[in-house]
Amino acid sequence: MRRPRSYLPLKLSIGDDVELPANVAHHLIQVLRMRAGQEIILFNGEDGIDYRAELTHARKRQASARILSGGKAEPLADLQIHLALGISRGERMDLAIQKAVELGVSSLSPLITARSRMKLSPERQEKRLRHWKNIMISACEQSGRRRLPQLHPPRKLNDWLQKAPAYCLLLDPRGNRCLRQMEKPGKELGLLIGPESGFNDEERMLAAQAGCTEVRLGPRVLRTETAPLAAIAAIQTLWGDFC
Repeated sequence: MRRPRSYLPLKLSIGDDVELPANVAHHLIQVLRMRAGQEIILFNGEDGIDYRAELTHARKRQASARILSGGKAEPLADLQIHLALGISRGERMDLAIQKAVELGVSSLSPLITARSRMKLSPERQEKRLRHWKNIMISACEQSGRRRLPQLHPPRKLNDWLQKAPAYCLLLDPRGNRCLRQMEKPGKELGLLIGPESGFNDEERMLAAQAGCTEVRLGPRVLRTETAPLAAIAAIQTLWGDFC
């Protein structure tokens, strides 16, 4: 049986006894029916290491574990993909974030754009960030990633462009070039994708002035939740870690 993997945002060391968060304890004990003496995997998303641990206490929503050993650190990706994605509604954004993490992005920036249909108050923004981070954690647990991608607070397109990677691609079905016509990037690649209905002309002009190159994936117009997944998979195949 595959040992469950759980995220624990703490510094982990062999021999340590750690208290597991209530949500993790609930999942292990109530959902998976695990008991004291069984082994799990813990990771903190920072040092890139999976730690083998044994449950020492398991009762309802309370559980603790002892760190038994640590594996090799996950190497940093040769190509750091920085995804900037226009905020879309509900499940569309959730799906795009989940699959982008599974596909290997290094960081993710939700963008506030002219055509974004979701308006976020400061309170709602904090709630959304917590929600998106939990989606990213779950994606790391499922996919075996040992480093949690960085999640930036929502910001306007122009703010992101000021600190965008030098090699930046704007995904647009009107682009004159396709991915396989692009030169191989260096260590970093920015991937810029709009919300439902895409970017407006002013935003596309700002991106072009910042040095972004418009590229298309093919003859079809992809939904905002499909486009980043197709693009990241293609990028990983061309220049990244896909075999």
